[in-house]
Amino acid sequence: MLRYRGVKQALDAVSRLDAFPKVKEEFVQPTRVGGTLSLISRLVIVFLIYHEVTYYLDSRLVFTFVPDTDLQSKLKVHIDLTVAMPCKSIGADILDSTNQNVFSFGILQEEDTWFELCPSQRVHFDYMQHHNSYLRNEYHSIAEILYKSDHAVVYSMPERVIIPEKPHDACRIHGVLTLNKVAGNFHITVGKTIHFSRGHIHLNSIFANTQTNFSHRINRFSFGDHTAGIIHPLEGDEKLFDNGQVMMQYFIEVVPTDVQKFYSHSKTYQYTVRENLQLIDIDKGMQGVAGIYFKYDMSALRVLVRQDRDSIAHFVVRLSSIIAGIVVISGMLSKCMHLIGDACCKRRYNDEPIARNNDRTATVKGAVIVS
Repeated sequence: MLRYRGVKQALDAVSRLDAFPKVKEEFVQPTRVGGTLSLISRLVIVFLIYHEVTYYLDSRLVFTFVPDTDLQSKLKVHIDLTVAMPCKSIGADILDSTNQNVFSFGILQEEDTWFELCPSQRVHFDYMQHHNSYLRNEYHSIAEILYKSDHAVVYSMPERVIIPEKPHDACRIHGVLTLNKVAGNFHITVGKTIHFSRGHIHLNSIFANTQTNFSHRINRFSFGDHTAGIIHPLEGDEKLFDNGQVMMQYFIEVVPTDVQKFYSHSKTYQYTVRENLQLIDIDKGMQGVAGIYFKYDMSALRVLVRQDRDSIAHFVVRLSSIIAGIVVISGMLSKCMHLIGDACCKRRYNDEPIARNNDRTATVKGAVIVS
């Protein structure tokens, strides 16, 4: 039976099992090669640690699709557009599959204005149109930058500076409506509306001789709250028509979107749109009611945009592997360079005695010849 040998002897036994024994400083001889490699290796370690920390602090976006089961929430829509007809001649209305009218969702304001923009407004609208077009075309390339930014793109038309000396020839329709998450139809046609229990009628639509011009400019058309990363395709759109008897249709599919960042979580909507322009010519058998129609429907899928990064444990492991790898590689290079240096010095030392002996023999032989 072994006797207890004490804590000190146990610690000594453990220390002798150290797989990485330390070399005392008096047995280490510093060299220029070793110092140079040590300096280079430390600079490389600092450089790689900086990039690793930058990569860790940066995040990546993860897109997932799940069924949309939140059917009780409401759909908020922001509308701001200008139609090239006086407000007294047109009416805006919205109906959904529940047969509810616009007065159940909110009130849209109608404001008489002029369709032609003043120079400052034209510059602003052209910039908005160009900017939104660029974002739509390059969206897949810059989506990650847009989502990570905290700036939501919101366009606001500046006030008119020059007042035209002519009667109002356009109507600005703007406001916010809170809709049900079902399919619906927002439209602007000739005449004011009268609502019934199962529908509505536009009064002036029964008069065929009404002069119409459905050229329009969309300043804002979005669903939900403005969130960074969401682009609204219809904002900055402008349609000019020479023929007043047109039916401009926008088929919109609204997609619920949840954006989950590290410090915020927002629920909003994005949408895709398809356009269809139809000329109404009764003589050719083309039936319909002239106007602007926004027909929207809800997507069955919800998009989850999540900001993600590696865990802290993964980050520590990567840092440790970087430091250890650089130290091991620099040590191997130092040994290899020392071995090469020792081999060269040994060969030179072996060649020097032969040269000295040859010189001594030549001197002696020369001396003998001279004597």
